[in-house]
Amino acid sequence: MTLAFDSANNLGQYTAAGRILFQMNEELPNDLQLSLEEIDDPNDAKSFIQNNESALKYAIREYRERLMLS
Repeated sequence: MTLAFDSANNLGQYTAAGRILFQMNEELPNDLQLSLEEIDDPNDAKSFIQNNESALKYAIREYRERLMLS
């Protein structure tokens, strides 16, 4: 998930990165759920991704760690 998110983000494919986040959000435990809005407009997606990048990466990292421990 991290690789897919980073790749889409680094290539400027913010809408694709948003879709990755929506898919990932379904898999996250309730306490790690991300508050996501519809991100169909590329400018809105870019703004959302850039403003929340550290929180998004934290949620991905936490999820991966939980998977490794279970």
